[in-house]
Amino acid sequence: MGGGPAAAAARITGRGVRRERPRSAALAEVGLDGGPSVMVKRADDPGAAQAEAAGLRWLAEAGTVRIPEVHGHEARWLVTDLVPQGRPSARAAREFGIGLAALHAAGAPAFGAPPPGGLVEAYIGLAPMRNIAGADWPLWYAEHRVLPYLRAAVDQGTIRSAETAVVERVCERLPELAGPAEPPARLHGDLWSGNVLWGADGAVWLIDPAAHGGHRETDLAMLHLFGCPHLDQILDGYRQTAPLADGWADRIGLHQLFPLLVHAVLFGRGYAEQALTAARRALA
Repeated sequence: MGGGPAAAAARITGRGVRRERPRSAALAEVGLDGGPSVMVKRADDPGAAQAEAAGLRWLAEAGTVRIPEVHGHEARWLVTDLVPQGRPSARAAREFGIGLAALHAAGAPAFGAPPPGGLVEAYIGLAPMRNIAGADWPLWYAEHRVLPYLRAAVDQGTIRSAETAVVERVCERLPELAGPAEPPARLHGDLWSGNVLWGADGAVWLIDPAAHGGHRETDLAMLHLFGCPHLDQILDGYRQTAPLADGWADRIGLHQLFPLLVHAVLFGRGYAEQALTAARRALA
């Protein structure tokens, strides 16, 4: 359907629009008649709006962390509640850690399982991500999260063929490197600090998921990757609710291999070098 964010918001919510304020090339704040503003996101990739809407609803269903309500979606548009921004605080961080542990404990049918109503051919950011179910985390992580992006980076020339051996060796040794077996967790899936919103209500809200069943340490590794305000307090709250397995901190780089390789495919050589360094450290 045609039109911009305001027209999409009107169609999806069935309400009139009083104003539109662009936030970025893909995001706009739209004020609705007789109601609050909503966030309208343009999703150009096939199925991206459906995948994100399904992920948000699945995370919200757990009732553990704050998730913006989904008003609806079309092929190219997603409309959610707007989260008024506040400032990070140690109290909100600790509460978020408690909620994140409970979210993970809500579980998933399998590693790689998509949310109900979600897609097998989904996305993480602007990169394609396949949600193929598996029962064994090390095998699934290697086959569906690490190796596809390694191959894509080699095909692009971002990683040289001679450099792949260290990542492939990590995949071979995953059964011994992965730590104790964990049940499938309900993951946000793209939990970098930009997707952690500190609300004006004093709570943490999560946006832009790549939700699927996975290993809970992967979400925590993503929080470490680009830094997050009050990360120590987040981890304190998390471990208060769900203690982490021994050696989890030593496995952060192992879990960062996936997002680093995704970033290498999307953004180039700098992330490829970080991924290779993470692989070497995982083997050390």
